[in-house]
Amino acid sequence: MRAMKPPKRLQPLIEEGLIDTVVRQLMSGKEAMVYVVRCGDDTRCAKVYKEATHRSFRHAAAYTENRKVKNTRQARAMAKGTRFGREAQEAAWQSAEVDALYRLAAAGVRVPKPHNFCDGVLLMELVTDENGDAAPRLNDVAFTIEQAHAHHATLLMEVVRMLCAGVVHGDLSEFNVLLGANGPVIIDLPQAVDAAGNNHANRMLLRDVANLRNFFGRFAPDLLHTNHGHEIWDLYERGTLRPDVVLTGLFERKLGVIDLGSVMREIDDARAEEAARLVRMQSAG
Repeated sequence: MRAMKPPKRLQPLIEEGLIDTVVRQLMSGKEAMVYVVRCGDDTRCAKVYKEATHRSFRHAAAYTENRKVKNTRQARAMAKGTRFGREAQEAAWQSAEVDALYRLAAAGVRVPKPHNFCDGVLLMELVTDENGDAAPRLNDVAFTIEQAHAHHATLLMEVVRMLCAGVVHGDLSEFNVLLGANGPVIIDLPQAVDAAGNNHANRMLLRDVANLRNFFGRFAPDLLHTNHGHEIWDLYERGTLRPDVVLTGLFERKLGVIDLGSVMREIDDARAEEAARLVRMQSAG
């Protein structure tokens, strides 16, 4: 593989010996640039996060709720929106993906194996297809009914495994899943939230599962009639969710008193998050 001239942001990692050569650019999005790099005998990818001023996506409050920072000074600065606060918020946003990757990899979730995080650059496993090439995203692949059912079932169990580890992806869709040689691999986790500490986790989990259902439902229409999201969350709330749980896709919602104010706030939050998601989808196109 012929090397390219190293981008400025990757030069410090080369000087530190973390990267030997930069092979090529793999992806350019509005949140990050991804490069294929060589590290000794291994081929990996380097995700270079863009500075907040250089991208259009902003951290929705629903995603950053209850995220921890190093100290109260950072928390005050972030609340006031000072320059230091914005830098601290940006660092927290980047480290959220790193923390989630390490946490989920340790739990056996199908995510790229993280190797290092340095100066706003995340070094991780390069997910490849059966030919050794960079794996495509789900949105670039067509499936048979059988394949759609198989991959949908695999990803549902990964959602369950993530939730058992206390994490909700928050933006799971066909644009954030690669089809590797051994099956689907979940990527892009800077918006991941703590299931127990974020009041929006329930809605995000339901949306993640609905996105998977709607995508694979294009190839296997019977999937459109399933309701795995509510089933998974109900098991989680009752403390009976396990990585080996057998899901049915059936769930009867219990009707109760409706808090209209809460519903309207949820709608407003959902609109803001959907706008942010559309920005990311456009950058993936």
